[in-house]
Amino acid sequence: MGQLSDEVDELVAAWRVQRPDLDVEPLQVLSRVSRLARHLDIARRGAFASHGLESWEFDVLSALRRAGPPFQLTPGALLRATLVTSGTMTNRIDRLAAAGLVRREPDPRDRRGVLVTLSEQGRSVVDGALTDLLDREQALLASLGEDQRRLLADLLRTLLAPFDSGERRHRA
Repeated sequence: MGQLSDEVDELVAAWRVQRPDLDVEPLQVLSRVSRLARHLDIARRGAFASHGLESWEFDVLSALRRAGPPFQLTPGALLRATLVTSGTMTNRIDRLAAAGLVRREPDPRDRRGVLVTLSEQGRSVVDGALTDLLDREQALLASLGEDQRRLLADLLRTLLAPFDSGERRHRA
């Protein structure tokens, strides 16, 4: 059986002919990552839409869900978890509250502050969307064995670590 080939192999081969003066090897990895990201984006949007959510709604609801009981965070903590501006977060909380997915409550530790709490409906919706998302992501990875998945995760972690540490410094 021959080696597996894809469209990236074809475009790399064409660039090697057309621009032999350039090292086109990065395309071998990064064009595949880019194409995979498009497929992941389609899977994510589909999983969220099937539960009546947009991606940003899932991001906020999942940040609250990951916080654990009582599933609440300050608006500032939500800002850090989702990397949006204060005005954007206020608008998002308003929209999620109007939909009954979250509620605002006074912060007992800060008289002027509020806590955003995931409602039971919000918890049900985000849990369903997460389950659907993971099913779709499993399908995207179906051609890889467990060891291959671990290796790929390790390699991607190595590639992303410098970017993530830079983001943490800018968020602090």
